[in-house]
Amino acid sequence: MEHNDKARILVAGSGPAGLIAALGFAGAGFDVTLVGPEANTADGRTTALMNPALKVLERLGVLAELRAQAAPLRAMRIVDATRRLIRSPTVTFRASEIGEEQFGLNLPNKALISILARAVSAHDGIHWLKSTVESWSLDADQAHARLADGSEISASLAVAADGRLSPAREAAGIRAFARPYPQSALVLNFGHRSEHGFVSTEFHTETGPFTQVPLPGRRSSLVWVVKPQTAQELAALDDAALSGRVEEQMQSVLGRVSVEPGRQIYPLSAASPGRFAQNRVALVGEAAHVFPPIGAQGLNLGIRDIEDLIGIASENSSDPGARRTLASYDTRRRPDIWARSGAVNLLNMSLLSDMLPAQLARSAGLNALGSFAPLRAFFMREGLRPGSGFRAIAGGLRKEVGR
Repeated sequence: MEHNDKARILVAGSGPAGLIAALGFAGAGFDVTLVGPEANTADGRTTALMNPALKVLERLGVLAELRAQAAPLRAMRIVDATRRLIRSPTVTFRASEIGEEQFGLNLPNKALISILARAVSAHDGIHWLKSTVESWSLDADQAHARLADGSEISASLAVAADGRLSPAREAAGIRAFARPYPQSALVLNFGHRSEHGFVSTEFHTETGPFTQVPLPGRRSSLVWVVKPQTAQELAALDDAALSGRVEEQMQSVLGRVSVEPGRQIYPLSAASPGRFAQNRVALVGEAAHVFPPIGAQGLNLGIRDIEDLIGIASENSSDPGARRTLASYDTRRRPDIWARSGAVNLLNMSLLSDMLPAQLARSAGLNALGSFAPLRAFFMREGLRPGSGFRAIAGGLRKEVGR
């Protein structure tokens, strides 16, 4: 395919959000240039994608290949493993309670990224330049990117999928308010003697969540949030000692544990930009929101960014980067991003807080979820699709009125 130097959409970043954005825009008929290095398939983490995000991957033609390497999430459980005075009851969310077979799938990032990268490489509507953006120049009509290889690309719209430190966001003059947390996440996969039954368990501890998520077979992925020094100490243990610590922390619910090779540590932080689009640049994924790994929200939120952006760009296809178009995107994304990131940050801070009111509030909230099925159903629906919990309530009220 001959490269069009006036590519309408320029996607910066070749992580999962960038690859999905490139495929989505190309599928909507736009001419797409993707700028980013060869996709990183060495990532040992997993990503829990909820059903609405999976529908997007299905439309992009990549879900069938992913399914074989993924495990369904049929139930999610929250266990209070703190040793504090106020402790919450265990709450279990079952997909069957809201008429779903599963909440989503847990996918190894290696599989997700390599399958997306193959689909991008095979797509005629995407020109992938395996370089990086060295500098941006944004004017009233176009976004211009000068690449590390010396070439220049111009586009009506630049999609910033270039991560939490996003150079595109900075070039657009969008300030991000970042806050580091006194936490790091130790990430690994492990085998276990008992069946997980496709149940994910989030143990809440004084340093953050310890989250086990099913993988195919008798295997699970783990995100263990602790103090940075503790993360280093745990990662330095031999396999037998670390396996014992994991088993102990999860109260032996899956029997004997054996950790697999490959441990990664990620420092935690939160970041939120003042706006989500400006000066021919729209933010998606971690360029638009960063928060702790609680409740499987990260890439799911990023995929909603991409869906909304493509929808608005398609309605304004003659100039998808125009000021009015970007203002519409900013307005549409604001409530969803603020609600999700706010809830996750609040829950994380309540875990870290030794203050009794914070513990009482968290305990009361989990108590209500555990004992009141309609409230639990509302939160499950909202967790999958923003607004669907409210729509279910409205539908129920209409049925009552119609009787």
